[in-house]
Amino acid sequence: MRKAFSIFLVLALALTALSVTTAQDEDLSGTTVTVFGAYTDDSEVGAFEAGFADFEEETGIDVIYEGASDFEILVNARVEAGDPPDIAGFPQTGLMCRFSEDAIPVTDFLDRDYLLEQYNESYLDLGTCGEDGPLVGVWHRVLVKSLVWYAPEQFDAFGYEAPETWEELLELSDQIVADGGVPWAIYMESGPATGWVGTDWIEDILLRTAPLEVYDAWATPTDERQMFASDEVTRAFELFGSIALNEDYILGGPQTALDVSFFDSGVPLLEGEAFMVKQGSFMPGWLDSETYPDLEIAPDGDLWYFEFPPIDEEFGAPVLFAGDVYSAFSDRPEVLAVMEHLTKGESVRPGIEQGVFLSPHLDADPEWYRPSEAGIAEILLNANAVRFDGGDLMPAEVGTGSFWQGVVDYISGGDLDGILETIDESWPE
Repeated sequence: MRKAFSIFLVLALALTALSVTTAQDEDLSGTTVTVFGAYTDDSEVGAFEAGFADFEEETGIDVIYEGASDFEILVNARVEAGDPPDIAGFPQTGLMCRFSEDAIPVTDFLDRDYLLEQYNESYLDLGTCGEDGPLVGVWHRVLVKSLVWYAPEQFDAFGYEAPETWEELLELSDQIVADGGVPWAIYMESGPATGWVGTDWIEDILLRTAPLEVYDAWATPTDERQMFASDEVTRAFELFGSIALNEDYILGGPQTALDVSFFDSGVPLLEGEAFMVKQGSFMPGWLDSETYPDLEIAPDGDLWYFEFPPIDEEFGAPVLFAGDVYSAFSDRPEVLAVMEHLTKGESVRPGIEQGVFLSPHLDADPEWYRPSEAGIAEILLNANAVRFDGGDLMPAEVGTGSFWQGVVDYISGGDLDGILETIDESWPE
């Protein structure tokens, strides 16, 4: 009996190993895998491609990344037309789940025990569609959004200090105006995705003005949905508007927010045109390396950051994060090999070392981070709570549709009550 059990155990372990390594044991040289994603910035694309350099040399697979600023529209059209990419990198899990029936379940080719060695279980939950649905997504990079960037030299020249509360943030904004400066630059033009920058503001504010249960019932409702037209979400919009709609606060006025590309978010800080920009950990990577060849991210450098402050003391300062989750739409062995590589810290290492990405992988070495990004990673680690980007969790009709448009309409002077009711009506049954 003991011998039979031993044989069974050996076979079970062999099958587990097989589910993880089969694709890379085959001769896959000369094959090509196309990865379709949402980012088009040279630094992000370069970091992604660099993460596959050794993999391509070892396997002979040619990994081709294709990025599109209107990814949300194009991926929908391609899947519905029966021409999906080999792998799609979704910045929104709600959009990913729209195609969960078309994607290859991850546990068809990677063992769950292996995945739990690579990720905290919460990331597996976020790659799963529905309470009992399939795991169809693996995470490659994560991004911290709860940051405000500034130029230390500017702050030092006026004796300003990083605020630690919302009240101090408003007081600082008023002082900057009194001193003849412009407190904020809010750039959010992003083609069909214009508005997402504003949704980040609203999500961070809601996390600081209501219990986490309210945020969860708003972003990922299970029983009763937290409506956009509720008092809590309305207040979050209004607090955002107290800054974004203030002509004295915003560089160029509110309309500029809709007209200037989010890729230029850091430029006003470096050019001395504005003092603060709320943007994620990825913002410095957008700056042109030729224009700013010696950019230093440090407390006494060209750019630094402080954590988006608490508003209502009892709710603290939860950290808002986002990231890219990848789904396979083909079960060709070379495609599955690329998916497996995405689950490893090595695939994101160049992005970490370049200061472009943060990693969700448990096998990522903390020594890979530069000092500035190590501090951001520490903010994520030490947060009193963390939540994924709410708009990215919502159904695509809302998260990448009416929510984005609602922010645009609000900045354009639309009636807030009507805007919130319209978003609520867009929520699918």
